Amino acid sequence: MSETPVWMGIDVAKAWLDMARSDETAVRRFSNDDEGIAALVATLPTPAPQLVVLEATGGLETAVTAALVAAGVPVAVVNPRQVRDFAHAAGTWAKSDALDAGILALFAERMQPPARPLPDVVAQDLAALLARRRQLLEMRTAEQNRRAMLAPRLRPRLDAHVVWLSQQIAELDRELDQTLRESPIWREKEQVLRSIPGIGPVVARTLLGELPELGTLERGELAALAGVAPLNADSGQRQGRRRTWGGRAAVRAALYMAVVSAIRCNPTIKPFYARLRAAGKPVKVAMVACMRKLLIIANAMLRDGVLWAPPGATA
Repeated sequence: MSETPVWMGIDVAKAWLDMARSDETAVRRFSNDDEGIAALVATLPTPAPQLVVLEATGGLETAVTAALVAAGVPVAVVNPRQVRDFAHAAGTWAKSDALDAGILALFAERMQPPARPLPDVVAQDLAALLARRRQLLEMRTAEQNRRAMLAPRLRPRLDAHVVWLSQQIAELDRELDQTLRESPIWREKEQVLRSIPGIGPVVARTLLGELPELGTLERGELAALAGVAPLNADSGQRQGRRRTWGGRAAVRAALYMAVVSAIRCNPTIKPFYARLRAAGKPVKVAMVACMRKLLIIANAMLRDGVLWAPPGATA
């Protein structure tokens, strides 16, 4: 007699991990530290659950996800908005850690999102460095914006802080370079991305760190993951305007900056953008279409391991 499949959900908080199973109503709580994670893994059923679903929580889920993957458990880290929309559709509007864990288990069973492997150590390092770099850039911008409203006697201190932040950003850039240099595979990936006109070092590193699936997915799935896939908004006979939403904000921001450059220098993106504008497409629509096209190009090049070649070029 075959075992009944078990689907599980884990709600992640800074201090706690609440775990629910699809075949039970009880929710178990573990501390979100090495000891608690080890205890959680030890309580997993045998054979392993069909899938464990967690929400992306800005890094709080990384340790438990790594432990589950190391234990051979299929794991999917999903967008919190997807789960919240699913909960509303299921008639659950209340929110608590225990309820969230149960909803995640139900989401795993009903939606069965694909399990994704945890990015390798280099990808995790890149993601951490990039996240810290974004934080420092935001702090520097905030300080620079405050300067005009600050009393003159306080400005030298602010200026010193801005200089320090700039030095920290420069150090992170050097660490990013070192991280890539120490990994031949990732160095080759960066070279492929940087060969594309419009993609510079920061964009290449952001794509590698924030979208490690690049080069392994189909174009539609990748565009949705990055948040540049147009989604329908139709109802009955009404056809609403398609729009993009969700996805990974850091990836979209990087793609936007790349396209700003690519519409001037990339021999594929530049005429594509011009055709869209000539056809009456708004600037925003044309830009998003170019972001999607640039992402698809990068995905195909990484998949095939080839450098950029101008249109019409022959080997």
